[in-house]
Amino acid sequence: MRNRSYDDVCASVIQWFGTRRFAITCTCLGLSMIAVSDATWAQTTLRMERDKQLNSNADGEKSDSPIAQGAQGSEAISQSEFAEFMRIRLNSKRTPVSLETSITRYEGINDAGERVTVDLIGVVHVGEKEYYEQLNEIFKKYDATLYELVAPEGTRIPKGGRDPEEDAGFNPIAGLQLGMKSMLGLEFQLDHIDYMAENLVHADMTPDEFFQSMNENEESVGRILLNSIGSSMAMQTQESEMQADMILSLFAKDKTKRLRRTMAKQMANMESGMAIFNGKNGSTIIDHRNAKVMEVLKAEIVSGKKEIAIFYGAGHLADMQRRLTSEFQMKKGGRCWLTAWNLSGSK
Repeated sequence: MRNRSYDDVCASVIQWFGTRRFAITCTCLGLSMIAVSDATWAQTTLRMERDKQLNSNADGEKSDSPIAQGAQGSEAISQSEFAEFMRIRLNSKRTPVSLETSITRYEGINDAGERVTVDLIGVVHVGEKEYYEQLNEIFKKYDATLYELVAPEGTRIPKGGRDPEEDAGFNPIAGLQLGMKSMLGLEFQLDHIDYMAENLVHADMTPDEFFQSMNENEESVGRILLNSIGSSMAMQTQESEMQADMILSLFAKDKTKRLRRTMAKQMANMESGMAIFNGKNGSTIIDHRNAKVMEVLKAEIVSGKKEIAIFYGAGHLADMQRRLTSEFQMKKGGRCWLTAWNLSGSK
């Protein structure tokens, strides 16, 4: 059997996923969640199904879980809020040159009246190698950098990360991210970020918390797919345009650049996409995990840390901004931008 060429692989991907449903799912997962390990994904999926009938809230009783309560009262996030944390930069001819994520500062005081700063550092989980190397240098200046990964508490990732080829056979999130890496000529975050640095702090749900939250919030893979289909039907014109752009990109001489630009548009226009993950009370992927981050942040501030970063998928940051300004009474400060994807075709 002959090896499949780049064009063969891309054509198969477009044929199978060539709708806005793929773009929405790939975009949102690429922005909001690092691929969990095979064991974690399998555990979460199987236990969600197994515990569905045993869920203590199945009879309509109100949950007293602090994780579930963390998303109560959350409001819809506007496109302009997402644009504060991710953008496509254009040159003077209005041509895309880069997909960028931001670092945004928030300032407040602790119980002792001392100044505390929290920087929200947005990230896309597939990007340029230089992007992740730049982030590693930036992290060194903080007392603590809180990072995401659905894994047992305190998990640290060894240098070099996991093997995405092995994960992709079992883990749909890893599979999507592997597809993005291959098609777009980019790198995995987990392969280049130094998670062994002493000041990096795990700030995410454990697998048990993750599947418990999805159960209590009545979330399921089937529900996400139905929401995705509904969103796709409501946006048929944009879907057709995207299909055309992706197919034309496959036959272009500069196919990698064209594919990057097409996917970057979806990255920067993600408002409708995030809604597909909502359950009865926000979403586990965004709202409930963000509530867990705030718990860890409070503990770090109480411990005396004054310069803190939260390093998370860009899709999380609009909600985190609201939590920092409302729950922590922090005020927004300055902002800078980092290049995640080169869209110009030249280094």
